[in-house]
Amino acid sequence: MKLTHVLTLAALLATHLAAAEKLNVVFILADDLGWGELGSYGQKKIPTPHLDRLATQGMRFTRHYSGAPVCAPSRCVLMTGKHLGHAEVRGNRQAKVTDAKFPEGQHPLSEQAVTIAQRFQQAGYATGAMGKWGLGPVGSTGDPNRKGFDLFFGYNCQAVAHSYYPEYLWRNAEKVAVNRKPVPGHAKQPQGEVKRDDWIGETYAPKLMITEAEKFIAAHQSRPFLLYLPFIEPHVAMHPPRESVEKFPADWDPEVYRGQSGYLPNPRPRAAYAAMISDLDGYVGRVLAALDRANVANRTLVIFSSDNGTTHPGPATTHFHIGGADPKFFNSTAGLRGYKGSVYEGGIRVPMIARLPGRIPAGTVNDTPGYFADWFPTLCDAAGLPKPAGLDGESLWPALTSGKTSARTKPMIWVFPEYGGQVAVQLGQFKLVRQGLKTKTPGAWEVYDLSKDHAEATDLAGTHTKLIQETEDLLRREVTENTVFPVPIPGVNTAAR
Repeated sequence: MKLTHVLTLAALLATHLAAAEKLNVVFILADDLGWGELGSYGQKKIPTPHLDRLATQGMRFTRHYSGAPVCAPSRCVLMTGKHLGHAEVRGNRQAKVTDAKFPEGQHPLSEQAVTIAQRFQQAGYATGAMGKWGLGPVGSTGDPNRKGFDLFFGYNCQAVAHSYYPEYLWRNAEKVAVNRKPVPGHAKQPQGEVKRDDWIGETYAPKLMITEAEKFIAAHQSRPFLLYLPFIEPHVAMHPPRESVEKFPADWDPEVYRGQSGYLPNPRPRAAYAAMISDLDGYVGRVLAALDRANVANRTLVIFSSDNGTTHPGPATTHFHIGGADPKFFNSTAGLRGYKGSVYEGGIRVPMIARLPGRIPAGTVNDTPGYFADWFPTLCDAAGLPKPAGLDGESLWPALTSGKTSARTKPMIWVFPEYGGQVAVQLGQFKLVRQGLKTKTPGAWEVYDLSKDHAEATDLAGTHTKLIQETEDLLRREVTENTVFPVPIPGVNTAAR
């Protein structure tokens, strides 16, 4: 063999080995999963063995927070590393409100927005996403293919994702038909027998997405990859497969759900909700098994979290929460105040588990405070990539790899225009909240000491006027104008931002 051929083969082998040694990242995101809905976080009724095993093999965080209390802005913070004072997307706004040419999808990220996926793609990673996007329609500046993902498969639009039996899913820019007779995500049945089979279609979309994730891992075992899995469970509507529901006791459900809190009727709403979380846990097990089969588990950082807290209450005329959920039955918030849509702890404190064999100490619990804005710098540090300028988060990598609780240097900020207009700031052990900012009677500042009062039951505002002034000064510096998602903050701005 000629020397040049030997050198070429050696160079190719060296390149292959270098690629094989790079860190892979799998980020699994649940949809509306509450703080207390996993066994490792105290759940007693719903078994989650695969996620509990992930916690045993890795690190469980007790003070981790989503980017926002609802879907789209939370994902924007996660993808861009910008908190809600700087984020482009701060609410669940449909794209068609500002651009009628888009029949589905949410307000898009701009051309200028830089995502985690783009950073990894530029570094030579294969990038894939299977699940729910919500940051821009196909063909817009927020199209997942234009935001760093080589392959996207799933729901582009959050509203379409209300049905688990949709007419189609998206594979990049291609509509893939999955149900000839799709099941709507919304309906009521005030009278008559509620039958589960009336709301079951041909093809259950989550099964297609988890299969696609397994294929992606198998196809890229010899190349570094970033895999984002924003699964749709346990977001309502609730219509999981019969076999999933029947795992749970019949006596859980003395009352049928008729759709009075929106979404679809269900004859066994508690069992159906538990089934969705159990199925989600099963998907995690399949992802972990796929990593094992590909022989890449030891060099793959796996993160699991949720985009916000559990579903909020419905009309005052019923005890059912939105979509028929019953968080009180499951103790879904584990004593935290508020639900999805609220900047109180129950709306934004979420489970977070991370595993990386040999780097993240197994079986550890960490109280380091962190939130979605931290993941951009954290993943760059984990993969050895330079971080873009202007990120709002701080890296959790030292806490993850040392196993020690770290003090936070940057405040955590939420500026949320929906559900009446809300703002929250965490400064050390204290959390400051204002509600009703877009109503005629905006609420005053509330102050809670989370080190003693995780339920936010005792307002200390009267004795912390200096801290309130410090928070207002901070927000003047940290909240930029966003005319699409304005929030007037008394004492901070006079014009809506």
